[in-house]
Amino acid sequence: MADITLLQRLCELHGISGRERQVADVILEEISPFVTTVQKDALGNIIAFKKGAKEPSVRLMLSAHMDEVGLIVTHIGENGLLKFAEVGGIDRRVLCAKPVLVGGTVSGVIGAKPIHLLEGEEKGKSVPVSDMYIDIGAKDKADAERYVSPGDFIAFDAGFHRERGTIISRALDDRAGCAILIDMIKEELAYDMTFVFCVQEEVGLRGSAVAAYTVDPQAAIVVETTTAGDIAGVEPERQVCHVGQGPVLSFMDRRTIYDKPYFDLAMKLAEEQKIPCQTKQAVAGGNDAGAIHTTRSGVRTIAVSIACRYLHGPASLIAERDYHDTERLVRELAVRIAAGEGAQ
Repeated sequence: MADITLLQRLCELHGISGRERQVADVILEEISPFVTTVQKDALGNIIAFKKGAKEPSVRLMLSAHMDEVGLIVTHIGENGLLKFAEVGGIDRRVLCAKPVLVGGTVSGVIGAKPIHLLEGEEKGKSVPVSDMYIDIGAKDKADAERYVSPGDFIAFDAGFHRERGTIISRALDDRAGCAILIDMIKEELAYDMTFVFCVQEEVGLRGSAVAAYTVDPQAAIVVETTTAGDIAGVEPERQVCHVGQGPVLSFMDRRTIYDKPYFDLAMKLAEEQKIPCQTKQAVAGGNDAGAIHTTRSGVRTIAVSIACRYLHGPASLIAERDYHDTERLVRELAVRIAAGEGAQ
């Protein structure tokens, strides 16, 4: 069973894109006693190789990303209020009044013009990020500068809640994938495998492009979360995937057309192992597979994801059962691909 305590530890860390060191340090602490070699590249990716019982027929890389979406301080006003920019894709409609941590330690709240002062069409529109600010309770600019500086990262301030078979937390995208790979590293492997924990996925798949070039795999499994639209007001044909119905397999998104034999192999394994499984029923989004599969002479790639509601928001939700079942499927799929199954 996948380690929930480990998942909580990872989700409670702060690591927006480009500021992943806190997450990387904990991952290195967790995996170093169990891997054969480990390195951290110039961009910050962690690349860990573990010897298995046998050499693989196919050189396999498993990948998850360490970074999360967030904000960054761009300006401190004379009134002590902070202006900010988005880091990664965030729905601006959910930002107002959300608590945040600036630089990981300074509490603040995202503010905007009070609703009772809005006029005309302003009342029916979402607030542009340019009109928002973060209030840390500073008296003025000089007071604010004692605690924060332009370039400081801003993370959403949300707890980790495990109730009624669900997990609610910030940064489930993609600390859940990281936790699954760490669990695998701690077990005996049937074949040699390389595990990569990537940086800067949320701002353009940057870390994975560098890491895949270094590793030079023949095949890759990307372990991710993906948007679930199974909520009120969404027509059934637009719900993409469903929380609680098992790991999600993508056949195509905006960055990747996934390897069909590996997709078929994963579906077959899920049936054999009695693991509930679903397809992502939309061509939308993207993940590190988009950079990995076009590296060097090409990499056969599949993504296995956890259905996640409210992705890229201050807090998101997954089913605990999906988390465990995704690890089960990834473990089995990794062995089969390394053994040479799923030939084109």
